[in-house]
Amino acid sequence: MGRVVVAVVWVLTLLLCLEYGIGDREILVSPAVVEASARRFIEDQEEELAKQCTRTMLAAWTYQTNLTTLHRSRLVSEQESFKRLQEDARQQANRWRAVDHLFSDQQVKRKIKVMSYLGLADLPSPSMISYQRVLSDMTHIYSSSNICSLQRPSRCGLTPHAGINEVLSTSRDPEELAHLWRAWRENTRAIRNSYAGFVTLANQAARTNNFDNKGDLNLVEYGGGAFREQLAEAWTQLEPLYRQLHAYVRRKLREVYGAHLVRERGPLPAHLLGDLWGQAWPLSYLLPYPDLPPVDVTYEMKRQGYTPRRIFEVADGFFASLGLSRVPSSFWRSSVLEDPKDTPLVCSASSWDFCDGRDFRVKQCTKVSQDDLVSAHHEMAHLQYFQQYSHLPYLYRRGPNPGFQEAIGLAVGLSVATPRYLRRVGLLGAGRGTSLASQLNTLMHLALRQLPFMPYARVLDQWRDGVLNGSIPREDWNCAWWDLRASVQGVKPPEVRTERDFDPGAKYQVAADLSYTRYFVAFVLQFQVYQALCMAAGEFEPRDNGTSLHQCDFYQSTKAGDALRSMMQLGASLPWEEALGVLTKGRETKLNAVAMREYYRPLEEWLTAQNERKGEFVGWRADGEYCLYKKPFRATNCDLI
Repeated sequence: MGRVVVAVVWVLTLLLCLEYGIGDREILVSPAVVEASARRFIEDQEEELAKQCTRTMLAAWTYQTNLTTLHRSRLVSEQESFKRLQEDARQQANRWRAVDHLFSDQQVKRKIKVMSYLGLADLPSPSMISYQRVLSDMTHIYSSSNICSLQRPSRCGLTPHAGINEVLSTSRDPEELAHLWRAWRENTRAIRNSYAGFVTLANQAARTNNFDNKGDLNLVEYGGGAFREQLAEAWTQLEPLYRQLHAYVRRKLREVYGAHLVRERGPLPAHLLGDLWGQAWPLSYLLPYPDLPPVDVTYEMKRQGYTPRRIFEVADGFFASLGLSRVPSSFWRSSVLEDPKDTPLVCSASSWDFCDGRDFRVKQCTKVSQDDLVSAHHEMAHLQYFQQYSHLPYLYRRGPNPGFQEAIGLAVGLSVATPRYLRRVGLLGAGRGTSLASQLNTLMHLALRQLPFMPYARVLDQWRDGVLNGSIPREDWNCAWWDLRASVQGVKPPEVRTERDFDPGAKYQVAADLSYTRYFVAFVLQFQVYQALCMAAGEFEPRDNGTSLHQCDFYQSTKAGDALRSMMQLGASLPWEEALGVLTKGRETKLNAVAMREYYRPLEEWLTAQNERKGEFVGWRADGEYCLYKKPFRATNCDLI
């Protein structure tokens, strides 16, 4: 590290001399010398960053697979070391950016830019301490919140992932549902008291990094603020499909709860949607054919003696069938594929790259079920990505934007969940899952979990953008939230809200300052990736009515594997638009929801026919006031008479 700092100081000192001169002497510095020094700086930094990344990942793995205080302490120590190293690299890279116009090698220039965003600058102390305390306070309020049932007061300790959403998706008692919805927000609204401090400090940190506000900084990995236009366009493409689903769901809710709760042309009541936030509507009676059992090969997997290891062997075979790499033997020795029972660990599925180009693992408490079969393929897709870009320099060993990795895993999951794939691996009998009724049920099951999420994600990040850039003032935070929920998603609260409430804080990602953009991007990109692989495999052609995107399975297609490899091997060495262009052979170079719309086309046609036949109003109109706040007075002609 010492010689890197010396090189930086020496070169930059000479450049200052070149610009301003020293006395009457003229000093010349060759751009080639400057670029060579920058290249050495990058190489040395990448070596150090990779080593510390390995140490940090090993500490994280040790802690998550054995939750002890000692392991946590070691993890925190390694994380702090990694953060300091990233910050040092960032500061030096920013100095090099002042002279990157001298570089002829575009990769040197790109790496300097990438490094300048590593470990984005912290706030000066004591502001940094305040920032960390505010985030800690908000996440503590959220994580420590729990509520009790209305009908069973002794049933307490309910949280979103332990009881609340289970009741919301199964109960048909509107009083109980409204109670759970309200009680969770009463418990988390104290987050509002800390959020103003968070906004001030987050924007201060953004300005330290030369951004106007934290909202702009959040988009840097997507290419900057202009990316908002692509997000808006993708939603515009999806909105007609969403409105048809909305109209259908409103009618079904009205049949269950009556027109006094669900108005014919109004927004959907948030507490009746089966999910605490209304970002998914997992209600079984919404399926087109609710009496038709869904395709589920869990029983057959158990009958054939599947084990967690066997599930991952099948997933590994999926990628081998595409002509891609099998996982290394160390994967089978080091991964945790089932709950060890005798050791406390974090059970949520995750894939791990240990930054050395060799060590790749999965941690998943796998159960023998169809859901975990799909999940295993998803996690192995991440590992395939790790392996394909492992030859690249450290700075490029990642996806080209935060949504890319997840999009690949989701696209693989679409192929794996098809009846055709399940038949080809011997888990499903001939003819099962192929009827139109079964296909519509499968599409609706996925749509109810994906389509409502899209406007919810738009609302969450639009609201956060407005708060961070000041266009939504503090006194309007909660009512602005409901203005967006009602106008964009067509959802209303079960009761009138006020500015005493803080309903955005009922979502963990708000309390923890985690972006939802990456998930919106991943959901759209998955279908772009899926369609590209299906086209490469010869399984789908956009203008061929004889092929259906939702039925495509690219298992055993080496052409699909070649297309996937060509993109994966790039890592982050190119902007994400160019990486997408490589996969799609130049057909697409931006976020585009046309493929997602095509995937759901049979369902959209069915929904449209249903709504027309029932005379259902498509869209929604305000049917009351959803939040009380004093809106600005605007004079009208009547006011002036």
